[in-house]
Amino acid sequence: MLKINEYFDGKVKSITHESIEGTATVGVMAKGEYEFGTSSIEVVTVISGILNVKLPGKKDWKSYKKFETFVVEKGEKFKVKCDEDIPYFCLYK
Repeated sequence: MLKINEYFDGKVKSITHESIEGTATVGVMAKGEYEFGTSSIEVVTVISGILNVKLPGKKDWKSYKKFETFVVEKGEKFKVKCDEDIPYFCLYK
């Protein structure tokens, strides 16, 4: 069954589904800056555009482009900045 998720006053929306690898979401982040917290390991892949990410314990932002992936451990917070609407895929482990 699909579940619709909405965060940050509707600026981030995703659809949750169960894949053969586990729970996953496909979504879009509107232009802006956001901070997320994790309750499991998150493997995030940018579908198009450039997503700027500040991972836990890092001082600098890193840019992830189309089809690039980053991982955030369970129980962490991370920040993202979008200069345009960015579609993404997230697998929860």
